[in-house]
Parts: sequence; structure tokens; C-alpha cells
Amino acid sequence: MSQRQKFLAQLLSAQNSSNLDFAALVNLLLFLGFEQRIRGSHHLFTKTVIEEIINLQPANGSSVKPYQAKQVRAVLLKYHSTLGLETI
Repeated sequence: MSQRQKFLAQLLSAQNSSNLDFAALVNLLLFLGFEQRIRGSHHLFTKTVIEEIINLQPANGSSVKPYQAKQVRAVLLKYHSTLGLETI
């Protein structure tokens, strides 16, 4: 199992939302084809086939805020087949 697969499994498991690595989440979203814009501390991710805009801010510089991890999890589960998560 690759690092990306392990991180995706950890993100989708909903157990450790407070200990997720911010850089790993950014890399996962970029791998999935999201476009990133940075406005100050806000990292905005968009994709043409997805209605929602994902807005992330690092907590303590290196981890993901739990409520933002929950929002990303919801988007990934909603668009699971569109994003091709089966191939990761």
C-alpha cells in the first residue's frame, strides 16, 4: 500500500481527523486533479466536475483542521466514482 493509499484510507476512516498532515492532503487533492489557489493562509481547491469549493487552512502550520477534514471527506465520498478513487 502506497503512502497516498494509506493517507486516503486514514482520511476516509473518519477516526483521526485531527492528526492529518496538511501537506499530504494538499498533495492528494492536486493528484486528483484539483486546481489550487492560495489567498493568504487559505488554500482553495476547485475542479470543473465538482460543485463545491474546498477551502483549507493549516492548523498549527502542519495539520488539517478537523472540520475541514470532514468537509473534504464528504466531497470525496460524494464524487467517489467521478474522481476515480478506485485507482489510487
